[in-house]
This record gives sequence, C-alpha cells and structure tokens, in this order.
Amino acid sequence: MPKLKTKTSAKKRFSFTGTGKIKRHHAYHSHILTKKSTKRKRNLGYSAIVDKANVQAVKDMLHC
Repeated sequence: MPKLKTKTSAKKRFSFTGTGKIKRHHAYHSHILTKKSTKRKRNLGYSAIVDKANVQAVKDMLHC
C-alpha cells in the first residue's frame, strides 16, 4: 500500500509544540479590523492550542 499524502492545507496551518500539542492561529484577524477593539485584535494575534475534540481530526490530516 502506498504512503498517504499529508493534506497541504493542514501542513500550512498547524504546527507542533515541543511537548507534542498542536498549535493553530486564530481566525477573524485578516480584514475588517476597524470595528474590533485593540484588545480583541491583540489576542487574535497569538497562537492557540487545538481543542482535544479536534486533535484526532488534525492528526489524520497530518498523518502523524
């Protein structure tokens, strides 16, 4: 059976921490920023950890 290819979109969007958790970026930080508060925009800039409900789906996309 041939090797499975990694989903290219997932490869670009997710990365791993040193302890093996999966990092992601927040949405809603690309445009229409004038109506959003400074605090909200600042917090959207930081990375977040993928929720445990979605970890297996992301790992399947990354084949790890």
